[in-house]
Parts: sequence; structure tokens; C-alpha cells
Amino acid sequence: MLVLANAWDCASAKIVELAGYPAIATSSAGVAFSLGYADGQRIPMEEMIEAVRRIAACVAVPVSADLEAGYGDMAKAAAALVDSGAVGLNLEDCEGGRSDGMVETVRQCERIRGVKRVGEERGVPLVLNARTELYLAQVGDPADRFERACERLRAYIEAGADCVFVPGISDEDLIRRFVEELRFPLNVLATAATPPLARLREIGVARVSVGSGLARAALGYARRAAEALRATGNFDALFAEAIPFAEINGMFR
Repeated sequence: MLVLANAWDCASAKIVELAGYPAIATSSAGVAFSLGYADGQRIPMEEMIEAVRRIAACVAVPVSADLEAGYGDMAKAAAALVDSGAVGLNLEDCEGGRSDGMVETVRQCERIRGVKRVGEERGVPLVLNARTELYLAQVGDPADRFERACERLRAYIEAGADCVFVPGISDEDLIRRFVEELRFPLNVLATAATPPLARLREIGVARVSVGSGLARAALGYARRAAEALRATGNFDALFAEAIPFAEINGMFR
């Protein structure tokens, strides 16, 4: 099972790499927040790709980029991704994160085939993680959501996806249903309610990513430290878990 602690800048990517992870995924939300944008394709594609390029250049492990729904031009985004040095990507089937923004299945399959074709033409076999937003955006009637999600994901598999991703599910039985129904590498997004890694491995999950979790954890620590400094006037909280300057500076020598 591949476990990905998603990074959002060079420092977080180096920390993840040095922690022993065999690959790095980016967090679209983490990158967006760090550059002053809200998540949900509000960051310009060029800025997202530049962040990916910087991350890929400073680590020695493979990098997979969260390119959201392709920023309006999936072929251009895929070509820029290859040029950035990344070798994989997430591709969503909902534009703008809206429940009414679902991309038609036929069109999404065309986009998947297009991405794979760009990789083949440039000699980089891109690993495409095809993501459906039906659960995260709570699209349509919950009674048939599982069947609709499986229908989409089977189409994405047929179109050439290397793994499939269903964010928004944390119930163990539901995760197992997807594993058993699809019999294809499944990516799960970690949340506070997600079963532990050992249990996910037993169920048969192939890939787990933390999304914006690591970025939000870092920001949570920053907020606690800033508030504690203002409230107490001492520096205990600020330096309690801080990485020594020499250590983090040395990561970039």
C-alpha cells in the first residue's frame, strides 16, 4: 500500500522525503493556501505548475501532482506537468468543486485518454489517479451514489486510469465495497474518521493520501504558537516542536 503525505512547498517535500516516503504527492489546497488562493481551481495553472516544478526539482523521489480538474485545458496542463518533472497526477471529474459542476463521463474519459497520450508522446508514462467527486461533493441521491460512482470509475479504468480515487468515504464497509466491486487499485483520502493504515491494508486499499491534512496540521501548529506567544508573552510554544535552523537550512545545501 502506497502512503502519501502530501506536500505543498519545497520544505514540506524535503521533510516528507527525509521521513522515508517513497514518493511525494502535492496538495492542491496546500499549494493554493501558501500562495494566497482558496482551493477549487482558483489558482492559475501556471502558478500551480511552478510550485510542482520547484518540488520535483528539490527531491529525488517521484512526484505526483494534484492538478484538480485541469484548469480548463487538460492537454496544456498535462504537457506542462511533464515538463515540470512530475510523473503522476490526480484528475477530478468536477469543475470548481461544485455539485453541479460534474464533468460528463464521456468527456472525462476523453480527458483521461488525452493525458495518457501526452505522457506517451513525451516518453513519460504518467500515473493517472482518476478521482470522482460524487461522495465529497455529495452529488445526487445517496441511495444510488455507490452505483453511480462505480459506473464512472469503471469508465475511467477503461479509458486508461492507473488507479481510482474516491475522496469523501471513511466508513470501513463502504471502502471495502469499492475494493471488492472494482478490483482495481483504490486511493482513499485520510480523515480523522478513516480507519488506520493497518486496517486499510487488510481491506485491500492500494493507496492512501492525506490531501491537505499535513498542510493544515502545520498551519494549526503555527496558529497555536502565534496565539500562545501573544497570550503568554513567552516562547515555549513557539519553539516546542520547531526544527533546528541548521537542520532545515542544511536540507537545501
